[in-house]
Formats: sequence, C-alpha cells, structure tokens
Amino acid sequence: MLILHNSASIQKPLNKRNNCYLNNINIKRNTSVWAKVPLGPADPILGVAAAFKADPAQKKVNLSIGAYRDNDGKPVILNCVSKASQIIQENRLDNEYLPVEGLQRYVDASIKLGYGDKIFNQSAKNIAGCQVLSGTGAVRLGFEFVKKFLPEGTQIYMPNPTWPNHHNIARNSGLQFKEYRYFDPKTKGIDFTGLLEDLDKATQGSVILFHACAHNPTGCDLVTEQWKQILNICKKREFVPFFDMAYQGFTSGDIHKDAESVRLFTDAGFNIILGQSFAKNMGLYGQRTGCLSVVTNSDSEREKVVSQLKLLARPLWSNPPLHGARIADLILNTPELYNEWLLEVKGMATRIQTMREKLANTLKHLGSPHDWSHISKQIGMFAFTGVNADHVKEMIAKYHIYLLSSGRISISGLNEGNVEYVAQAFDQVTRNSKI
Repeated sequence: MLILHNSASIQKPLNKRNNCYLNNINIKRNTSVWAKVPLGPADPILGVAAAFKADPAQKKVNLSIGAYRDNDGKPVILNCVSKASQIIQENRLDNEYLPVEGLQRYVDASIKLGYGDKIFNQSAKNIAGCQVLSGTGAVRLGFEFVKKFLPEGTQIYMPNPTWPNHHNIARNSGLQFKEYRYFDPKTKGIDFTGLLEDLDKATQGSVILFHACAHNPTGCDLVTEQWKQILNICKKREFVPFFDMAYQGFTSGDIHKDAESVRLFTDAGFNIILGQSFAKNMGLYGQRTGCLSVVTNSDSEREKVVSQLKLLARPLWSNPPLHGARIADLILNTPELYNEWLLEVKGMATRIQTMREKLANTLKHLGSPHDWSHISKQIGMFAFTGVNADHVKEMIAKYHIYLLSSGRISISGLNEGNVEYVAQAFDQVTRNSKI
C-alpha cells in the first residue's frame, strides 16, 4: 500500500538531523589536530638577524650572521664561482638526479683538499666519502652513522662552547652528548689545562668533536703542539675524532695550515670522521655543498661504509643538490679556477684579520680601560668579545648594533665604513663595567 506524506511533515526532523550533523562537522573543524603545538623559540642567531632586518634605523650594523661581506657590506660572489657557473650554463648540462652518494668527482676532490695530496695519493682507496648538505648535513650524517655502528650509549663530547646547532643535531640523531672545557672567559683564550683534564676523564671509546679551524663561536684555535698533546690522549683513550671543518682556507688564508689537525690525526692512524663545507670558503651558502668522509683500513671496508652512508642519506635527503657540487668540482679540478680560488679565499681571510686588528686598535686609541687584544689574537669569522648580555641589549637599543647575547660577533660584518662606529659603541657600553 502506497502511503503519501506531506513534505512539510518530514522537513523539520530532517533539518534537526542535518543541523546536528553539520554542528558535529563544525566542532571537528574548529578543533585542529595541531592546536596543542607550542610556538617554538626563535633561533638564537637567525632571530637576531630578523630583528636587525625589522629595525627601521638608517644607521645599523649586523654582526650576527656568519656570512662573508665585502668592504661595502655586500654579499660576495667569487670570480672563480662566476666562471664555473658560466661553464655549466654554456655546456647546457641537465638537471637529473645525482646518485645518493653525490657527484663522485666532487667527492674525490673534496677528500683530496681536506686530507692533502700525500694522504690522498697513499690512502684514497681507504677513505669513504659522501656528498652532503653543507656542514650541517655532514655532522647529521656522521652522527647517524655513529649512532648505528658504534656501541649503544657511545658518548659524543663537544667543546664548551660550540656551534649551537651541534647540540640540536646530536639530540635529533638520538645521541647523548657531553662537553669538554674549551674557552676561559677570564683569559678570553683556550682553557687548555681544563680541556686536557676533561678529555682524559672522558669515557673510553667516545667520539670527540673538534673544530678543525676557526672555532665557532670563540675564534680561538689550537696550535700544533696542543693538537699533538690531544692526539696522545685520544690514542690512549681510544677516541674516535670527528673533525668539523667548515672554514678551510677561510681561517688563515692557507688551506694546508687550516687542515693541519685533520692530517695529523690521519697520519697517526686514526679512523677519523671529517665534515667539510664550501659555504664559507667558496661563498656557496645557499647551494648546501658539503662532504662527509670516514677513514677506514681497506678498500673493502671503504666500500661497506659508503654503502651504509648511502642507506642513511636516502631517507634524510634522498639525493644531494647538483649545482653547487658542479661549481665546487670545476673549481677544485680546473687548475686555473683552483689557483684563482686560492687567491680569493686568502683575500677574504686577510680582510677579516684586518678588521679584527682595526677594531682592537680603535678601541685602544679611544682610551678604553679594557684590553681588547684578544680580538686580534683570535682567528676566523667570529670573535668572542667578552661583552655580556646587558651590554648587548644596550648596543642594540642605543646604537642598533646587532650581535648575539653571548658577545659573539661576526667579523665579516665590519668594514671601513662602520668599524669606528662599532668601536665607539663597544667603548661606551663597557667603559664603566667589567668584561
């Protein structure tokens, strides 16, 4: 029997059900899955750079970011980099994926640069290499390798202080880390006695992270005799040395001097891990061009290590960037470009050292009651000035000079046009207080 219903008689209950359903949808939509995600803290370095950029002041100075600037405060593209880029463009090269391990010619050239001709010619077949995403990628892949193949619970020891991202990378790699003494705030130099004591007490078989040159953030580098003493402790304690070398050539202007520690330990028979970056010394910051290498004892061991580095790199970034590797490959493997690069990187290092001396000397001429000679004695891109967080706040507020709260400055932010202004600000904020 067919029963007909008036449409008005069923409209109301249907609307109630529909409204209920729609309300439930709205409730779900208004309660985000990500509602409880907290706001992350600003990066201590990049946050300062952002504050500088937002400052409307006409006269301001950025001493926070570790990127080279010329005497006009402008970013620099090296001539050798421009020429290499032109060659790539003229050859109309494709943009296909690189292998997971990267551009092999570039990897080989990076290893040769880092370890030197002697070690490369004798032992290249024993050195496993993999292209990575600059210095950060080198440390991350190296830590992942350590995590997987060294005994569970292996400690990483880092200098105090160190580049803050070292801590982040270790944590995200699931590694425990401890610190060894490095900097003495009283002398504004290396606490070498404390360093030796801490390493001598470190757990047997630990990984020890070293800055090969241009220690970041202090600018205080170890000398040959000190490296030899450290080497003896590393041998006694069976440590695995991990060298982070992001400033080869950029530190002293001499690629061999800057790699001295790496070659010293390799010659002594250590199975070191080496991270390299071409961000600073070639100005390839945004190209993320780096290399990780591991010294092994045989060709077959090298092959196994490379295979494992590839397996670890695959889920991290799959394939490394192509363009920067091509540029570095051409520079390192073309004699004309290589020689030009050596001159250009030495020029950058020289300008940095000149600005160090100019800042220290200007402060002295201003009659500052403090001894600022540590600034000219330190080396590389950064200087630990000795000013405290209150001094930094005053410099930002009064003089629009931006630096890290630790007192670390990037010397590359100084130039002939602002160094006296910066010196005057340092003098004013510290004249009646201790540093």
